[in-house]
Amino acid sequence: MARIMAIDYGSKRVGIAVTDRLQIIATGLTTVHSKDLIEFLKKYFDKEEVVCIVVGEPKRMNNEPSDSARFIDPFVLHLKRTFPAVKIERMDERFTSKMAFQTMIDSGLKKKSRLNKELVDEISAVIILQSYMNKKSFK
Repeated sequence: MARIMAIDYGSKRVGIAVTDRLQIIATGLTTVHSKDLIEFLKKYFDKEEVVCIVVGEPKRMNNEPSDSARFIDPFVLHLKRTFPAVKIERMDERFTSKMAFQTMIDSGLKKKSRLNKELVDEISAVIILQSYMNKKSFK
C-alpha cells in the first residue's frame, strides 16, 4: 500500500506527517519552510509512494474559511497541478495547534521544548492525519 500524507500549511512553516505503508499509524515526518515544500515533496515522492495528501483546512467557528485560507487555497491548487496523480483531500484543522500544544504538555516536554513552533506544526499535521484516518475508517 501507499502512504497518506498530511500537511499543516503555514505562511512560514509546514508541518508534515505520514502514515506507515499499511495506513495504520500516523507519524510526524518533519517541518519545512513553505518556500521549500514543493521541492521537498518531489524528493520524498521519488522515494516513497503517496496515494493521498490531506491538507488542513482552516475554518472559523461558524464554519466559514479563516483568514489564512487566502494563502492555503492557492497552495492547494498549486499542489494539484504539480502532483496530478496524487489525490488531494481537505480536513478541518480547527484547534489542531492547541491540541498539539496540549499533547506536548501531556507528554512531559519541558517549557523550552514546547516553545518549538516547528514541533507544534509537525504534531498538528499528525493530528490532521489521524483525524482523517478516523473519519475514513468510519465510512
